[in-house]
Amino acid sequence: MSTVIQPARPIDAADIDHVLTTCFARPSEAMLVKQLAIDGDLVLVLLARDEDSNAVEGLVAVSRMEASIGGDSVPAVALAPVAVLPEHRRTGVAEALIAAAIERMRAAGALLMFVLGEPGFYERFGFETATAEGFDSLYAGPFFMALELQDGLPCGAKGEARHAEAFAALSEDA
Repeated sequence: MSTVIQPARPIDAADIDHVLTTCFARPSEAMLVKQLAIDGDLVLVLLARDEDSNAVEGLVAVSRMEASIGGDSVPAVALAPVAVLPEHRRTGVAEALIAAAIERMRAAGALLMFVLGEPGFYERFGFETATAEGFDSLYAGPFFMALELQDGLPCGAKGEARHAEAFAALSEDA
C-alpha cells in the first residue's frame, strides 16, 4: 500500500470534512480549514490518498500569516492543521504531507513557515523554536517554531507573526 500526496480540489470537500471531524473533537478545530477558505486565507490543502483505493488518509493545510522582520513584511505561512485518520497514523503519512507542504511553499517563495506543535516531531523537518523566538505572537512559547524556507532571513528585529483570524476561534473554544 502506498500513499500519494495531491492538492485538494473542490470535489474533495467531503473527504476533507471527514478527516477533520474524525481527527478533532472540538468543532472549532474541525471548522478551521473551512473558515480559512471562507476568509481567503487558505494557501494550500494537500490530501494523502491510498494509491490503489483512492481512500483519503489525511491532510495538511497551509494559511497566510502576517510577519515582519526589521519593519518589513515578509512572506510567511502557518502549517496547520495536520490531520491523519487513526488507522493511518505511524505509517509516514504525516511526514509525507508535511514534507510536501514545505516543498510547495519553498517553491512558491514563502520565506518562513510557522507551526505550533511538539518540537520532537517538527524539528526533524527543520523547524526550530530559535527561529520563531523574538516574533510577537499569541502562540509564542516552547511549542511555537518556524522554518526558514529560503536562504538568508532579512536583518533586523523580528516583529509580529500573526496567524489568520480563523485561528482565534481555537483559543476562544479552549
